[in-house]
Amino acid sequence: MDFTVSVLLGTFILSIAALFVFIWSLSNGLFGDGFQAATEIFVPNELGRVEDPAATAAQIKGLQEATGTASEEGSSVSDSDAKARDDADKSTSLVVGVCLTLAVVWLVLASVAGLISSIKMHEPDWWVQYGWITFGRIRPIHLNMVAYGWCSLAGIGVAIWLIPRLLKTELVGARYALVGGALWTIGVFAGTVAIAMGYSDGLEWLEYPWQIDILLVIGGALVGVPLWLTLLNRKVKHLYVSVWYIGAGLLWFPILFLIANWPGLHFGVQQASMNWWFGHNVLGLWFTPIGLAASYYFIPKVIGKPIHSYNLSLLGFWSLAFFYSQVGGHHLIGGPVPSWLITISIVQSMMMVIPVFAVAVNQHMTVLGNFRALAYSPTLRFIVLGAMMYTAASVQGSLEALRSVNTITHFTHYTVAHAHLGLYGFFSMVMFGSIYFIMPRVMNWEWPYPKLISLHFWLVLVGFAIYFIWLSIGGWLQGLAMLDEKTPFMQSVALTIPYLKARSIGGGLMTLGHLVFAAHFFAMGWKFGPRRLGAALLGTSVLTRLKAKGVAA
Repeated sequence: MDFTVSVLLGTFILSIAALFVFIWSLSNGLFGDGFQAATEIFVPNELGRVEDPAATAAQIKGLQEATGTASEEGSSVSDSDAKARDDADKSTSLVVGVCLTLAVVWLVLASVAGLISSIKMHEPDWWVQYGWITFGRIRPIHLNMVAYGWCSLAGIGVAIWLIPRLLKTELVGARYALVGGALWTIGVFAGTVAIAMGYSDGLEWLEYPWQIDILLVIGGALVGVPLWLTLLNRKVKHLYVSVWYIGAGLLWFPILFLIANWPGLHFGVQQASMNWWFGHNVLGLWFTPIGLAASYYFIPKVIGKPIHSYNLSLLGFWSLAFFYSQVGGHHLIGGPVPSWLITISIVQSMMMVIPVFAVAVNQHMTVLGNFRALAYSPTLRFIVLGAMMYTAASVQGSLEALRSVNTITHFTHYTVAHAHLGLYGFFSMVMFGSIYFIMPRVMNWEWPYPKLISLHFWLVLVGFAIYFIWLSIGGWLQGLAMLDEKTPFMQSVALTIPYLKARSIGGGLMTLGHLVFAAHFFAMGWKFGPRRLGAALLGTSVLTRLKAKGVAA
């Protein structure tokens, strides 16, 4: 049996064995008390208090009323707890600031590249005089800048910021993350240049030449070092579920990327199998854990209430780890791949309803009764929407794995829309909300233009809705047309043109939203605009004292 098939079969057997270990551990009470574990992210007197540094003082007041939480006038967090939190935030400020800044730069560049490639789908003769901007190069440039530039660096920045918050201690080993982030950025830049010059491995998600891949493997491994060092110095007894997700994601990515990119190891059909093994796992075992870790922290933190069911959150984590590793095989239905491998993929794709519904029910019940809070909390608005999109994308993905549905959607724009629902609708929205929460803590400064946050939200929401809905409809019709033997192939192509134009309109609105976000981000970084150091960041009691001293405005 060749090595590639051995890896795929081995991971499946390992996941089954781990499932039984998990069931045994759960039945023997090895995961501790649910409520106590759920409140691990709070300090004494913090339960019942809203927190959103992206909100204005008026929004904070509205958020408190909408959630029924205590006001600032009640018992307050102790000075020692407040100082410990501030020290934890300061320990990450440099590496988080660098990672998030680079992520925003890549977001803008990726958005422009994506818009160009979208227009080329319905205007193929547009801007073809230069090789680097032809569709065959600009599209993979867009994909890789989004995945490894924007999403990965944003995820790394958010994860690094969360680690000391979750472990209630200062970050240890930040220099490793800085070096890792630098190597990662160099790798993304070098990979982008290589693709633009025509040097590519020609596999989706794996276009970078293997010599450049080394930088991402080493960089990704170094980024994970602070987590393990900080764990040794933690001041908490229980590891909150977000720590599990972050630890798993930081561990899984270098391994996945290394196996998939090992030069000369995979050929032919085995290479295709490994390609989609990685292509799906980079979504489910890298981006998804980071996105869910952020959701499980920020949603309860903003509303001041613990998650609905801690045991349900653990079920979501472990079932994701057990069932996700083989779902990529459904992309190879109809190909020269062993039928047992495809069947395993379909079964595991359907089993993904367990972690999906575990997360969906848990987060919905946490927010239930607090949906009015979305009107007052910029952070919550983005993250709750992203969490909803996670559910939608995952359920849609499981349905697409069925042979009857896959027959229609495969090789169509429907699959493209689905991919964006996961990586943009879910992950990017969660990252936007996380960055809005984190940056005031990093910069010790509030967002200078709160209205720009709302503008950013509505531009990307409306833009993405247009993008996803119209591309999904066009892709489904395209699939039906290709299955009709009486319909010429070019007719199936022509019928998608109006939907592709709608996609470009939606993509244009999303790009505009990203430019607004980037402009606001750098305005805050350089502390342009109105001076804002108010209640959303400091709390009303602290703000009152500072105003009396003339420190705050």
